[in-house]
Amino acid sequence: MGFAKYEEWLAQVHKGIKKDRLWGFETYRKALFLADLAWLDGEKLLADPRGRGIAWQLIDSAGSVAANIEEGFGRGFGKDYARFLRISLGSARETRGWYYRGRHVFEPLLIDHRLQLTNEIIGSLVAAAEQQRHR
Repeated sequence: MGFAKYEEWLAQVHKGIKKDRLWGFETYRKALFLADLAWLDGEKLLADPRGRGIAWQLIDSAGSVAANIEEGFGRGFGKDYARFLRISLGSARETRGWYYRGRHVFEPLLIDHRLQLTNEIIGSLVAAAEQQRHR
């Protein structure tokens, strides 16, 4: 599973995932992309003894972003979904923090990309949670 860009990643996502209505939520797609990137980035962190703890935290928090969107979407819309979106938001912020703490093993351009991606996800989750809260 190698991909350098979001568009390349989109092309290789399993059709069973793409058939779900949740796939229409772009933030969810980006959250899945983030989880895959964290998985791959974890390899580099694990290669440095100082990065091992960060690797596991990064992988867990990145996976939690999409997982909480999935769980909340499965429960319907409104305040309950907004609650899961806010939990996902916390995980996205945590992921951004772990990337920052692990920045010493990555190229600056990679960190710039990951922080930009997490910031996009964070902004979208804030807006979506607010929208659901008022539904």
